[in-house]
Amino acid sequence: MSIEKFIGRRVEVIYQDGKGELSQRVVTVHSVRDGSARVFDCDKQAFRTLNLDRILAVMPTRRAS
Repeated sequence: MSIEKFIGRRVEVIYQDGKGELSQRVVTVHSVRDGSARVFDCDKQAFRTLNLDRILAVMPTRRAS
């Protein structure tokens, strides 16, 4: 599933960082370009840039807003 179709929406992502650690995050997708996604991490209340090749799964969020 491509994250581009979720621009402007809240989604859950499974992400693997550079050290191989997995995390599940609820984010709002702001933009996608040049191999990365600019997102707002809802739990950390901060913007993050995620490498597209490290996003393992994307799904519409089931958490309450």
